[in-house]
Amino acid sequence: MSKGYSITADVQRRFEKSERPQPLGLRDMPRCLPGAQPTASGGRFPHREYVGDMDSEQWDHRYAAKDLVWSAGPNRWVEEVATGLPPGRALDLAAGEGRNALWLAERGWSVTAVDFSAVAVERARSLAAQRLGEHAGRVQLVEADVRHYASAPAAFDLVMVVYLQVEAVLRRQVMRSAATAVAPGGLLLVAAHDSENLAHGTGGPQDPAVLYRADDVAADIEGCGLRLDRAEARLRPVEGSRDAIDAFLLATRDAAAS
Repeated sequence: MSKGYSITADVQRRFEKSERPQPLGLRDMPRCLPGAQPTASGGRFPHREYVGDMDSEQWDHRYAAKDLVWSAGPNRWVEEVATGLPPGRALDLAAGEGRNALWLAERGWSVTAVDFSAVAVERARSLAAQRLGEHAGRVQLVEADVRHYASAPAAFDLVMVVYLQVEAVLRRQVMRSAATAVAPGGLLLVAAHDSENLAHGTGGPQDPAVLYRADDVAADIEGCGLRLDRAEARLRPVEGSRDAIDAFLLATRDAAAS
């Protein structure tokens, strides 16, 4: 796995001067506390739910206004991490139009993709039929708010939370639920617009309350039984602009975990 891009000198100095949360480097950590996990609700989830400063209805309008809001290909960090992995079971939380889920499914993965926008879920279903044909069933699409969705514990070889920009309390809830879903030997991958992106990067939300660093996620999942592999800021080239700054976290549940 590549080491990613070097962060800018300004961001490096900011990190060196800051007091950072103690990273998760210890093996055999206890599981997430039961009270920290969200609960699932049955049937269709309420339509008007909120992520960041936009509710599901607003996201529906945004998705309906374009053929594709996001690129058809996978996120660069997902591609980097998953390219060398054998196919398995994946969970994509806040999956949007399913670009990461579909890319994995094309490579033999079985993917559960969760998003609260009905328009995004239907678009992902249509794209799955176009791109996967008889293998469209490799992608299970779930219309659900990530605050209420809870998967089976230790069930997925790869759990992804990619650009879910929410405030700290909800972020912690979702990250701990995501960590719980990682199977022994599996990975948790988190990518997000970094807090430093507001001042030193480009694009992404302009509300600092929904931006965060990899260390914030590391602190969120402490005690969930994962070993931290990477927690860093990465530069992401943006055409015609200065680089964006992403938070990147990769953590593993040891294969011997039970």
